[in-house]
Amino acid sequence: MDSEDILPGTLLEAVTHFQAYENCHRFMMVLRWPDGKVKCPRCGSENVSYLPNARVFKCYEKHDRQKFSLKVGTIFEDSPLGLDKWLPVMWQLVNCKNGVSSCEIARAIGITQKSAWFMDHRIRCMLGIESPNKLSGHVEADETFIGGKARNMHPDKRARKITGTGGKDKTAVMGILERGKDGKHSTVRTTVVPNRKKSALQKEVREHVEAGSALYTDALKSYDGLNDFEHQVVDHAVEYVNGKVHTNGLENFWSLLKRGLNGTYVSVEPFHLFRYLDEQTYRFNNRRMTDAERFDLAIKGMVGKRLTFDQLTGEERGQEIAG
Repeated sequence: MDSEDILPGTLLEAVTHFQAYENCHRFMMVLRWPDGKVKCPRCGSENVSYLPNARVFKCYEKHDRQKFSLKVGTIFEDSPLGLDKWLPVMWQLVNCKNGVSSCEIARAIGITQKSAWFMDHRIRCMLGIESPNKLSGHVEADETFIGGKARNMHPDKRARKITGTGGKDKTAVMGILERGKDGKHSTVRTTVVPNRKKSALQKEVREHVEAGSALYTDALKSYDGLNDFEHQVVDHAVEYVNGKVHTNGLENFWSLLKRGLNGTYVSVEPFHLFRYLDEQTYRFNNRRMTDAERFDLAIKGMVGKRLTFDQLTGEERGQEIAG
C-alpha cells in the first residue's frame, strides 16, 4: 500500500481524517516502514513490538530509551502536540499560495503563537529539498533585496535599522530559474547571499547551472565574465524583454515571495529567511501537483531531520540534521 492510497483530497477531509489516531498511525506506518517491518530508530533492530495502550513501540535490544513513538526520528520528535494537529497544519502550509501565519495557526488549533511559530519552522525544515542535478537549457539569474520599507517604520525603528539607501540594511537573495522544457514547467532555486558582488553571485551560478547553458541576467556588472555560458543581458534601463532575453520568470517568483513575506508573515528576521525561501520555492516548483500530492511529497522528507527550539532561536550552535 502506498501513502497516496490513504491520503485525503482536501483540507476539510484532512482535518476530519487525521482526527482519528488510527488514521494517523496507519499513515505514518506506511510512510516510515512501507514493508511493515518496524525498525528501532536508535539501533536499527527489528526486534520490536507495539504497545497499543501506551501507543509506543518497544525495542528489546539492550540500549537506553527502548521505547519510541511514531514521531521519534522525524521532524516531529519531542513535540507534545499530536499528529492530529501536525498533519493538518502541514497540509495548510504546503498548499496555501502565500503561506499561513503562526497567529492564524495558533487560533485554528488552539495553541500559543510561539508554539505555532515553532511548528511552522519545523515544517519548513522539511521543505528544503535540494536536487543533485544542475539546471540547463534556458536559465535566468536575478537577485533581490528583502527588508522592511523605511516609510512603513516607526521613526525610532527607522533610525535604528535604516542607515543607508538602496539595499543597505536589507538581505540579498539570489534566484536561478530553469525555464520549462520537455513538457515540464519552470523550476527555481533560491538562496540568501552575503552581497551582490561578483564572487558571491558567480559562485552560485557556476554551482547550480550547467556550463554551456543559455544564461539570461540583467545588466548588473557582477555577472560580467560568465564566459562558460551563453550569457545574454537585458538592460532594464532600456527594456525588460528582448526576444528570449529577459528575467520575467524570476520577477514573477519575487512577486509571489514578497506577497507572502509582506502580507502574511509581515516581519521576517534575516536569520530565518532561508527557511521562508525554501517554503515558497517548494510550492512554486510543485505548483502543478494536487494538494494531496504536494503534501505527500513534503512529508516524505520528515525522517532524519530535526530542529530544536535552541537551534531555531540561535541559542544552540549547530546545524539541522540533513536527512
